[in-house]
Amino acid sequence: MPGLRLQPGLEIDGFMIGAKLHQGGMATIWHVSRPDITLPIVMKVPMILDGDDAASIVGFEMEQMILPVLSGPHVPRFIAHGDFSRQPYLVMEQIQGPSLLADLDSLPLKAETVASIGGRVATALADLHRQHVVHLDIKPSNILQRPSGEAVFIDFGLSRHDQLPDLLQEEFRLPMGTGPYIAPEQLLHVRSDPRSDIFALGVLMYFFATGRRPFGNPQGGRALRRRLWRDPIPPRALCPDLPGWLQEIILRCLEVDADHRYPTAAQLAFDLAHPADVRQGERAARLARAGRLNAARRWLKSIGMEARPPQPIESHAYAAPIIVAAVDLSPGAEALGEALRVMAARVLKTMPEARLACVNILKTPRIGIDYGLDPEGRNRHVQNLIALKGWAQPLGLETSRLTFHVLEASDPAGALIEFARANAVDQIILGARGSSSLRRYLGSVSSQVVAEAPCSVTVVRTPEPRPAPENRETAGL
Repeated sequence: MPGLRLQPGLEIDGFMIGAKLHQGGMATIWHVSRPDITLPIVMKVPMILDGDDAASIVGFEMEQMILPVLSGPHVPRFIAHGDFSRQPYLVMEQIQGPSLLADLDSLPLKAETVASIGGRVATALADLHRQHVVHLDIKPSNILQRPSGEAVFIDFGLSRHDQLPDLLQEEFRLPMGTGPYIAPEQLLHVRSDPRSDIFALGVLMYFFATGRRPFGNPQGGRALRRRLWRDPIPPRALCPDLPGWLQEIILRCLEVDADHRYPTAAQLAFDLAHPADVRQGERAARLARAGRLNAARRWLKSIGMEARPPQPIESHAYAAPIIVAAVDLSPGAEALGEALRVMAARVLKTMPEARLACVNILKTPRIGIDYGLDPEGRNRHVQNLIALKGWAQPLGLETSRLTFHVLEASDPAGALIEFARANAVDQIILGARGSSSLRRYLGSVSSQVVAEAPCSVTVVRTPEPRPAPENRETAGL
């Protein structure tokens, strides 16, 4: 394969080569243009020399297959690609913002900043996983930031799409990834578990919160495998001011067994957005890593550790959704609340890893002053929060699966829709009051949510009382 000597002014398949923007060990990035394309675009060209590792060639082939089938704000827009017979390349949208490498000069970062970055990356991962892709190389240099704030992933050379051939798995037997960020199951040749990306994000958040990588920068298989039995120093042992909720989140992401991590990136993003609702257990209080005896037990267990059978990537999101129960706590809605609870119990019974966010909208006036007190002088927000927890108690859910939110808004439907959009909610369950001419004329909260929510919506009604059967004798029958 001869390839072309790229330089500014050269034209390839209608693309005019401009300035070289970046040169890495595997590829160069060039600014390019074409008359019919108005957005800024770049061309990624692999550096393929005699004697190069075949994995780099196969990785570029994987990226050429995967990028064109992705969409949304968290990936660059695909424009074109060239094959290996003349000149391999990928042309894509140029992301204007910097990568997360720019934050490394300021480490350690404040907890709120770490949570903000982690939340945006987790949201982007949730979107990627829903498109059947595990990235498998999450690290600061592979995450860019749009000016509007969204995280954008680049470099899909190690990624896995469960509806496309996995050339890396078919042709190579060594684990693929970047040493500090590679997940334990990747060392066992598992390339289809989206929780591998959650582990890598945990490494990134640990690094940003403490200034140190949890497993150092291991070189070689033996050093990499230490993470199968040796847990990292707890972040709060390095940074005592780190809040317990953030340590709880980070260490949960870094669990060796993927079943003990967050089941989905969406649930991780939810916790990062609502730190007050994070249940702090033993992980949050930990100040030292496990002793040598525990490490020895884990080492013995790791000797026989084998890969589990792969599952479809998006199946994790379906098995562990975020569900919102929109609870009406106003007087006279008790029967509707009971019907809502019955429906929520039915849904949760089939999905033991689902999260339930119990939401109440405290309606505020559009005009005027609202003091937030009920007639007895009690804080209405606090009273509704207490009532919301009382509503959920009969469900008998573990506290780790429950969160409670009282939203104050003049537009209840709009607030609920925005909550669902901001928290990647998968399903809303809400009640609908009885119909009336006024509701039909003005529209109801439930109808607006059904029409505009970015997720599935289940509307619950209380059964209408059936008319008493007629007396056959008086009816003349």
